[in-house]
Amino acid sequence: MIADLRPYAEYKESGLPWLGRMPGHWETRRLRHACDMRVSNVDKHTKPGETPVRLCNYVEVYKNERIRESTRFMTASASEDERIRFGLRKGDVLITKDSEQWNDIGVPALVECEAPDLVCGYHLAILRSRPGLHGAFLHRALECHFIAAQFHVEANGVTRYGLSHGAIQGVAIPLPPPSEQGAIVRFLDWANGRLERAIRAKRKVIALLTEQKQAIIHRAVTRGLYTSVPLKPSGIPWLGDIPQHWEVTKLKHLSPQITVGIVIQPARLYALRGVPSLRSLNISSGVITTDQMVFITDEGHRANRKSQLSEGDVVVVRTGRTGVAVVVPPAFDGANCIDLLIIRKSQRLLSEYLLMYFRSYVAKADIAFNSVGAIQAHYNTGTLANLRIPLPSVAEQLCILGACQDELAPVDTAISRLEREIELLREYRARLVADVVTGKLDVREAATDPQGEREEDELHDTTDTVADAEEYEGEEVDAVTKDTES
Repeated sequence: MIADLRPYAEYKESGLPWLGRMPGHWETRRLRHACDMRVSNVDKHTKPGETPVRLCNYVEVYKNERIRESTRFMTASASEDERIRFGLRKGDVLITKDSEQWNDIGVPALVECEAPDLVCGYHLAILRSRPGLHGAFLHRALECHFIAAQFHVEANGVTRYGLSHGAIQGVAIPLPPPSEQGAIVRFLDWANGRLERAIRAKRKVIALLTEQKQAIIHRAVTRGLYTSVPLKPSGIPWLGDIPQHWEVTKLKHLSPQITVGIVIQPARLYALRGVPSLRSLNISSGVITTDQMVFITDEGHRANRKSQLSEGDVVVVRTGRTGVAVVVPPAFDGANCIDLLIIRKSQRLLSEYLLMYFRSYVAKADIAFNSVGAIQAHYNTGTLANLRIPLPSVAEQLCILGACQDELAPVDTAISRLEREIELLREYRARLVADVVTGKLDVREAATDPQGEREEDELHDTTDTVADAEEYEGEEVDAVTKDTES
């Protein structure tokens, strides 16, 4: 996808262990000698007598590679001194200065717009390049994981990590001549554009495959496996007709208990070792992840028997991603949970079937309709208990599960492959940025191609990417329309 690149003709020792050798005409420089730094203290409040401003906050920097006029900023106020000191200029680089995770420190974003009312917010540092350093090159350099590692090492804290002024100013970067910085930026912008187009094409296919999964599941949990079965009205507007021999039953009539995990000051029970306790962070669709797992004391576990989990229980996210659920596997039998809804194992409703029902259009519509909250959706125990479920016999549930598993397997395989390809493209991008900004690869010739040739090349690349997407759609997403229509 990217042009064949070669190393520089001549190298020298950089004097930095993590950098090693660098091109002979490059130098290294600490940020204190390459740019001016200011750490903002402008908060999100609007105070009487201050000037209204648009505030660029932590989230805008963390989630966006570029800060543009189209970025959605919040409204706040700042004093005249703050507006002058922390006003943003085109070419500034913002970095995250504080975070709850050490590896979220030093995340950069390039400012591509400026206005008198645009101000940098709290928890961010402004890096303004001095002559000899382009802001766009500094941004790309700080994306390099070798350079960003300096921030990670210097971050201090226990529950929240932060960087001191000296830690930021002490970060070293390799520095090519200004004209070469421009060439590097042009090349990486071009390469990143091609990679992002490829990723977008794959995401489009994943979205179509996910729709296909939804259609398969919806058909199975509302109509069963046989189209010739007589139907009857379900009595639920968004469910429609169901097989005549099925019943519609509230969840509370099927499960021996529907309850909730620890909700009152769970943090006071935390321990470095102890009983694993699931939170919404650990729950994705059908899978438990152990990242950011917390533990509670044995005493806290014994005192909260109501929220103790057993194999086969179903736990459901109740705030934010309402309705996302997982069946408790053997590995978490006897664990506890925090602020999750718990559905005890039922004799008439298989846990795996209930999990599949939660993934259907009809369940998602019911949960969304009955969730409350202006900022974050919230689903409570009483509402879950009254969730109505179209219920076949246990034997038919087993048949539906088996048939769906066979039908969904190739779709899941295709999605997993595409997700892995996206992951590899992102890894390739990270490695490419690192190799280019540290001088392992020479991009000067690649960056000086005539603009017309580059545009033609990009056009070919876009055409190839679309063709790839259409090929995927033809081979793996052909059933989407049929399933949706059915």
